[in-house]
Amino acid sequence: MADQTIIAMSKYRQLILLIAVFYASPLLSQSEWTREAKEFQKTLNEEYKDLKNSPLRDSVRIVNFKGHEFFEISENYRVKAKLIKATKPDTIKIMTSSGRIKNYDKYAKALFEIDGQEYSLTLYQSHRLRAMDQYKDYLFLPYKDHTNGIESYGGGRYIDLRIPEGDEIIIDFNQSYNPLCAYSDGYSCPIPPEENHLEREIRAGVKYKEKEDH
Repeated sequence: MADQTIIAMSKYRQLILLIAVFYASPLLSQSEWTREAKEFQKTLNEEYKDLKNSPLRDSVRIVNFKGHEFFEISENYRVKAKLIKATKPDTIKIMTSSGRIKNYDKYAKALFEIDGQEYSLTLYQSHRLRAMDQYKDYLFLPYKDHTNGIESYGGGRYIDLRIPEGDEIIIDFNQSYNPLCAYSDGYSCPIPPEENHLEREIRAGVKYKEKEDH
């Protein structure tokens, strides 16, 4: 989610961020994190159906919105990643869907395994958001994978995270969501940098049909 949309988030998305730290714990039982993934799906659908806060920006589309389609929740895509934090973060200029440039710091590299294969993703921190108390520990994870343009949005997907206390973090791909520009014009959505292009399918999180009328 881009900076301006993070700030303008509905009460539902803010709730997700508030509980993100607790549910990032690797000590959660399967029933607990599965329940949280289901709550994420429910919350996302409620936001899009909310006439006051929906990013769909059209009352007819909001009323007709039937809910997102999701991949099946899978433990395989809830990973514990080792964080390699930058001692002196580099600033990266990320292109957005509107052609604008946004500045982020490369906060850390997250190293993890899926199906015995090693992968890495960069976690970013927004210059703008870190200056705000409620978002100062917010981390942004945009990524692309081989489902894009087929079963998921062609422009990639996002995950919201909070800075953990230690050098490990839980990345739950089951809580991947689409950029707002997948549904409505007028948003400026960061495009996942090449370093966050995964050479595999991530069959978790929200789906998207390119030709579907949202």
